[in-house]
Amino acid sequence: MNKDEITALFDKQAAHYDSQWANTAPIRQCMYMLLETMFYEVPEDANILCVGAGTGAELSFLAGKKPGWRFTAVEPSGPMLDICRQQAGEQGFASRCLFHQGYLESLVTPEPYDAATCFLVSQFILDTRERSLFFAEISSRLKPNGLLASADLASDTGSPEYDVLLKAWMNMMSAGGITPENLARMRHAYQHDVGVMSPESIADVIKSGGFDLPVLFYQAGLIHAWRAVKSPEC
Repeated sequence: MNKDEITALFDKQAAHYDSQWANTAPIRQCMYMLLETMFYEVPEDANILCVGAGTGAELSFLAGKKPGWRFTAVEPSGPMLDICRQQAGEQGFASRCLFHQGYLESLVTPEPYDAATCFLVSQFILDTRERSLFFAEISSRLKPNGLLASADLASDTGSPEYDVLLKAWMNMMSAGGITPENLARMRHAYQHDVGVMSPESIADVIKSGGFDLPVLFYQAGLIHAWRAVKSPEC
């Protein structure tokens, strides 16, 4: 999918996005809990970049834990960003946020960020070089030794293990009320529209984008999450 197609897809999903993925909330909450521990070096007055913020799940979590942090939420889908902005207002931290509708390259950065999050975003970039450049764009926005937390669907798709994980993943989706038609579309998307790569390959892409020591700190089903630090050379 190109950028316009990705944006249109999430525009359509925005109103029901959180309810559609409600059964995966325990997976995400555990990841966010570990994310807080992975950002132990981030100062109490930090400025955080959230790339592909969606409806603002990790933003809400971090804002609730860190009252001194400020956030820039980057999201190309207007309807998704509207929900993110609404939730920030309802939870009382909108004054600490800058909301940017668009992709990262159109963001005018007034100052470098202490850390960045990027959850289930880079997987939509199918070309490996473009995916590396995406991480390089994030790296360029960070302070020296700035931290990145990134999560994507990951597996060796040619392995028997992937078949086991994919079936289990689809069973979880089915239990959450996803219709058979949507499950079929999801299977098709994982084959054609989502860059599911091995964890080792994704770590290499993160490195090539200007980060050192991508540490796999979380895995549940197909979701894997890494913490990395901006390379001194970048």
